[in-house]
Amino acid sequence: MPQNVPSFDELMEAAQRSAVHLEMRDQYAVGDESDDFDAWLTTGQRDADPASEYWAPWVDMISRAVARGVVVRRARVVSEPVTDYIRYEHAGTVVNVTAGEEVRWLPRRQAVDLLLPGADLWIFDGTHVLFNHFTGDGNWADPDTELRTEPSIVKQCVDAFEAVWERAIPHDHYEIH
Repeated sequence: MPQNVPSFDELMEAAQRSAVHLEMRDQYAVGDESDDFDAWLTTGQRDADPASEYWAPWVDMISRAVARGVVVRRARVVSEPVTDYIRYEHAGTVVNVTAGEEVRWLPRRQAVDLLLPGADLWIFDGTHVLFNHFTGDGNWADPDTELRTEPSIVKQCVDAFEAVWERAIPHDHYEIH
């Protein structure tokens, strides 16, 4: 990543009003969570301790953002029946919520008439879109992020996120199918 492009952590730390995340893949295979996912597949038990080594950095960052007034929302568009990976995500979402995130789920069949971006993304303060790029098997691509600030792109992404959010089911009401 060029030196003049802020990192995800820098964007999150600089956010003043909002940080929203749109996830649209049914399977991720990113290296930093592979051990936890493999353990969950084997045992059915997910690390849901906000203070664990796995979660603490995320919980701390989100908690700091929420404490300074940033609204953090995450929307997941998922196919049903869901994949094992989505079951794994669902099992850990309690930690996202504990950290201060609002999380909603939208079954893909309810999103067919929405115009959605071609990649997962984060939007910070309605001014910066950080696209997340993955390989076909769900691992991080190289480069794995792309920052865009053009008003037309930002508006399209904000509109897409809000359309998903409006239809999506709050985490505490979403039942895995």
